[in-house]
Amino acid sequence: MTWMNKWSGGYPLYLATARGNRVTDVDGNEYVDFALGDTGAMAGHSPAATIAGVTQRISELGGITTMMPTADAEWVADDLTRRFGLPLWSFTLTATDANRWALRLARMITGRPKVLAFSYCYHGSVDETFVISGDDGKATLREGNVGAPIDIERTTRVAEFNDLDSVERALAHGDVAVVITEPALTNIGIVLPEPGFMEGLRALCTRYGALLLIDETHTISAGPGGCTAAWSLDPDIVVIGKSIGGGVPSGAYGISAEVADHVARHEEADLIDVGGVGGTLAGNAMSTAAMRATLEHVFTDEAFVHMISLGTRFREGVEQALIRHGVPWSISQLGARAEYRFCSPAPKTGSESAAAHDEALEEYLHLFMANRGVLMTPFHNMALMCPATSAVDVDLHTSLFGEALVRLTNSTA
Repeated sequence: MTWMNKWSGGYPLYLATARGNRVTDVDGNEYVDFALGDTGAMAGHSPAATIAGVTQRISELGGITTMMPTADAEWVADDLTRRFGLPLWSFTLTATDANRWALRLARMITGRPKVLAFSYCYHGSVDETFVISGDDGKATLREGNVGAPIDIERTTRVAEFNDLDSVERALAHGDVAVVITEPALTNIGIVLPEPGFMEGLRALCTRYGALLLIDETHTISAGPGGCTAAWSLDPDIVVIGKSIGGGVPSGAYGISAEVADHVARHEEADLIDVGGVGGTLAGNAMSTAAMRATLEHVFTDEAFVHMISLGTRFREGVEQALIRHGVPWSISQLGARAEYRFCSPAPKTGSESAAAHDEALEEYLHLFMANRGVLMTPFHNMALMCPATSAVDVDLHTSLFGEALVRLTNSTA
């Protein structure tokens, strides 16, 4: 994949082995891995429970793709309901597909054509969401987008995260079917919601007749039920992906009972074939076995307590180093996830966070860490904790980060 070339230094490291939070490349170098597949391996690499669940499914029981549901699928759906609160779930292989299909359903049941997305948001490779805020709040295609099928203004309205006035201006047109958002922006640094923003967003969606879709694919780092549970959010649709399969391609979207009722009224909708909702491999027996094993045995409440405590240790170590060396950067934490940004205070919108990007500085830090046995996420400065991460691993990063700051600032603090 082309994005594998995003590793700093001009070429990717080639994988030989990976277990827990340790990765070894083909040259025999071992790394403490804070990238963890950009959340896809948040359970750690090849967790024993996931391996056992998948092995039993494909070896003892048989069946990888059969176009038939399994008992595992019912168990996973029930557990996702327990975690996120929504009663009905449908499976995909990626969060991208879950978002695509959920957006289609939202447009169908509202009869409205447009999606509202936030500037510099990230929802996988969903065409409607590659948007930034242009002049006078105009929806503008994000730079670098390849072969966009249509003018983004025809599908999307845009707002700035943490700016409820911009949300209301967009919704006031009356043509928005659904607001799609992460509860905290993540692929443009971590941009946390200000107090009252998510509640205000819910209220505006209700007032203007738009659905609220919360994409928890990255933000499940906040806890067993992501931000939806941790912050008592009230979405109409929730999307989850990547991490819940323990590294096996997995995804799902959940809908409220009210949304389900609206869907059921559209008897003309072909939700099997030409409706564009579903795929042959979606919900296959192997992926649902992986999801069950990971959710049941790896992503436990106890595991999140451990991971989040290490996320706090990571953040505090970076904060102390920044203060000690007088460097005007910031770091934001979202549970087991943390990311530093080259500005202070921390950005409040996606556009502010994008403006703080420094490609050369980012590459320096990545190479500095990798040359000393620590991997950060290649696309940005994100670090993620998994159940196998230890305090020693976090402290290694803290020490190296401080050393990097000494070199960058020529300080001796």
